[in-house]
Amino acid sequence: MSIEVNKLVVHYVDKQDEDTQIHLREDEMQVNDRVNVFIEQLHHAYNGKPGKGYCAFSGDKNSKVSAAMQSYRNNELGFWHMTQQATEVLKEELNKYAFSETGYLVFCHYQYIATDYILIALINIKEHYSITSELDLSASRHLDISRMQLAARIDLTGWDVQADDARYISFIKGRAGRKVADFFLDFLGCEEGIDPKQQSQVMLSAVEGYLSEQQFDKQEKDDLRKEVFDYCNDCVASGEDANVEALSDTLSKSSDAPFETFYKEQGYELEESFPVDKKTVSTMVKFSGLGGGVSVGFERKHLGERVMYDAQSDTLTIKGIPPNLKDQLQRFYEQDE
Repeated sequence: MSIEVNKLVVHYVDKQDEDTQIHLREDEMQVNDRVNVFIEQLHHAYNGKPGKGYCAFSGDKNSKVSAAMQSYRNNELGFWHMTQQATEVLKEELNKYAFSETGYLVFCHYQYIATDYILIALINIKEHYSITSELDLSASRHLDISRMQLAARIDLTGWDVQADDARYISFIKGRAGRKVADFFLDFLGCEEGIDPKQQSQVMLSAVEGYLSEQQFDKQEKDDLRKEVFDYCNDCVASGEDANVEALSDTLSKSSDAPFETFYKEQGYELEESFPVDKKTVSTMVKFSGLGGGVSVGFERKHLGERVMYDAQSDTLTIKGIPPNLKDQLQRFYEQDE
């Protein structure tokens, strides 16, 4: 197991009306195999969440949370007391917003691949139903990890060595219209830094510019796009930043002109490492769109071969319709005759 849990505390938060009620656990949880499995699931669920934001503690905001964390790391404050102080700040911030929120507030200090993290997540509860051996209905409550929306993770190692980088804290931006990003930034006392979507888009533009300039044929370009996408996808899965040097090694292996030199000379404003937005980089290998009751998606390599686009008539022609779609269409027309 790659996760090593140091500390875990869980409190309960209940906000239905204007006042937030908190119920504090009295001590830290004992770390055992069950705790390790739970945090590993939470870690991977968090890594898989798309559309994260990145930020850093702001001295201007005098963050109580960062001060409590620093005291914990200096052995001046116990982990439980740090979570208590942070939960009180969370309560104050929740009371400023109209939305309701009920769930378990998880604080965990753990290591993953030689990196120290503190993960803070408010996890909602979901009712599950089953049938007993007596054929009665039984209900149970479970933590709804897969739908976690309120969470942030502090890279303590990054905080130590790259405090000025403004991205050692990541957070889930959450559902639109709930001001979740604003809420968590205020709770942590942070200001948003690097934009993964913007950096991913700059990277795509730089890659396409590089591929256009090199003497690659269509197949070579498609293969390189797929390799870059696979690398970015692995970064998303592991929660690591994409690295321009690694991208350059992938793109430049068939050329004497390094990608790293190209993007600098062309003035692309690309960080040497940056968090990846998966939805943005997927456009490197796939075209897709939805509107007017029609959804279309296909791999980029098929454009000009199996899929033909006519801009003048605004039409797509698809050769070799997927078997399941073809079967549905045939059955529809057979019933219509």
